[in-house]
Order: sequence, then structure tokens, then C-alpha cells
Amino acid sequence: MAMVDVTVYGAGAFGLSVAWSCAKRGASVQVIDPFGPGAGSSGGLVGALAPHVPENWNDKKQFQFESLIMAEPYWAEIAKTGGKDSGYARLGRLQPIADDHALTLAQNRASGAAQLWQGLADWQVIRADAAGDWTPDSHTGWLIRDSLTARIHPRMACAALIAAIRAKGGQIITEGDPEGRILHATGVAGLQEISAHHRRSFGNGVKGQAALLQLDRRDCPQLFADSVHAVPHADGTVAIGSTSERDYSSPTTTDSQLDAVLDRARAAIPALRDAPVLERWAGVRPRARSRAPVLGEHPLRPGEFIANGGFKIGFGMAPKVGEVMADLILTGHDTIPPGFRPEVSL
Repeated sequence: MAMVDVTVYGAGAFGLSVAWSCAKRGASVQVIDPFGPGAGSSGGLVGALAPHVPENWNDKKQFQFESLIMAEPYWAEIAKTGGKDSGYARLGRLQPIADDHALTLAQNRASGAAQLWQGLADWQVIRADAAGDWTPDSHTGWLIRDSLTARIHPRMACAALIAAIRAKGGQIITEGDPEGRILHATGVAGLQEISAHHRRSFGNGVKGQAALLQLDRRDCPQLFADSVHAVPHADGTVAIGSTSERDYSSPTTTDSQLDAVLDRARAAIPALRDAPVLERWAGVRPRARSRAPVLGEHPLRPGEFIANGGFKIGFGMAPKVGEVMADLILTGHDTIPPGFRPEVSL
């Protein structure tokens, strides 16, 4: 008889979230990762939990919206159970509006958000001079402010999930034998394995580079300007990121591309100009060919499961990914959107 109900391979955002959702329902779980928790892109710096724009609605946008809405009680329960804070806060986001066309588009999206976000969050167009001194430059004098965007500290979030899983009796180990039902949440390596088997791309790794600055704006919203995220964290730092690199020689080395991101951030956000750099980070994020998370039965291992392809939105999707995969693994109840199924990326 198996001593463990669920074995999860991979201790990143998806693997840990599924393990937590199973453990809180009473299942005994073990998480196996030879490189340790958060060793891949889930151990990065940025932690921007930002929604898709409220238009052209689809299953992916609805799933992400529901996950962002459930995030606050989700992370609060994890902190209460394990005693560790994830750095989560839903403080919104400010974005500059570039020109008159963008202003009209932003106003139309405000109407879309009023309907699609169900009154649970809003998207507003505001004057830049009403936003205070923590704001990006805006040539038009207008900003988008949404109240759905949140932040999380990726490393703190992994530590919080681990503590909560252990509080429920779960194990986080670097090696061990699989028992019970098996989930593979192995990131880029998992996508590459499936690609090699099918001799065509199931997904790939996209490198990202980010930096951490010493600047305490912990109670302020995120900023998004000139394609750069600036995310104030609970520990008194601001994360800046990131690049998207399909071609790279070293997966973990930072270079001039990060320098360019920092230059753009400092040019667009006056408050960052004198903030010292504490850390530079690079890592590779798993992106499925469909560009949506891959959830369901594993395409190479009958009777086993997969949760992969978090790419840039892994932590934002994690609360709902954990719940729908726990439903599938523990009870067979399948609520996975059609566009997330593995066969879409095959």
C-alpha cells in the first residue's frame, strides 16, 4: 500500500501549488525536485501578477481572472497554515498612455472591464498628476490604473508554500521513489522531453533577465512603462524586469540586455534613477507551444498528470491551477479549459 497519495515532480510555482491544494484536502503528498525548491524561474525576482487586457475575452483570460481574484484568500491561508508570508499584496498597477489613440483604447477597455471583471476590480483612466510621486512619466498626462494587478515575492512565495505543505505533513525532498498519483511540473525540461518524443516543439524555454533595486515603495502599486515591469516588494526592494529571449548562450548569465532594461526603467520612472542595484538575475521560463498552461493527463505517461507552461504568469495562475489539478488528481473531476489540454500543444 502506498504511504503517499500524491507525488509531485517539480518544486516550482505549479508543482508546489498543486501539492498544497492536495495536502489541504487531506492527501499525503511528497514533492521531489533534485535541484531544490524554486531552482528554476520560480526562484526569480519580479512577481508581477498582472491581468490580460479586458477585451477579446477567452478561456485563458477568464481562468487567469478567476485565479487573480482568489489569490488574496489563497495566500492568506498559506501564510496562516505555515507561518510564512508570501509577500502578496493586491495594490494595482499604473501604466502611462502614449497618445490619443491609446487614450481612446484605454477608455474602451474601462467599459470592458466593468462588464468582464464583474465589479470585482476596475480599470480606470486617470490624470497622471493625481497619482503622486510614484508614477511613470506620461507624455499625454494620462495613466491607466487597474485594481486587479497584485504582486508576490517569488522566493518568499515558494518558502510559504513549502512551510504550509510541511505543516500538513507533506515532504519536500530532492530524491525519492514515486508513490500514489503522479504529477509532473518540471518546467522547461518537461517540455523538452515531450518535444523530443514527438520530434517537434511542444514548448520551449524563454530566457528572462531581471534586477532588484534598493528602494522602499512597499505600499505602492506596480508600474508598467516602456515594456518594463517595476514591482515594489514587501521587503523594501523594487524588482525590474524582464527580457524575453528565445536565443541565448547561457541560461543564467545576465548581460547588456538587462542593462538596457534598467536604462529604460530609470528613464521612464524618475523615482528609480538613483536606486542602487542589489541583484541581477537570469533564468529560463517554460512556454508551451499553445502559450497557455498545459494541464491534464501526461501525453507520454498514461495515468499520470502534467502541469507546465507557466511562462510569465505562473504565480498568477497558480491558485486556480492548484485547485483544478487537485480536483482532477484526487477525484477525477475535470474542469480544465479545452485550450489548456496537452493535445493543443502537440
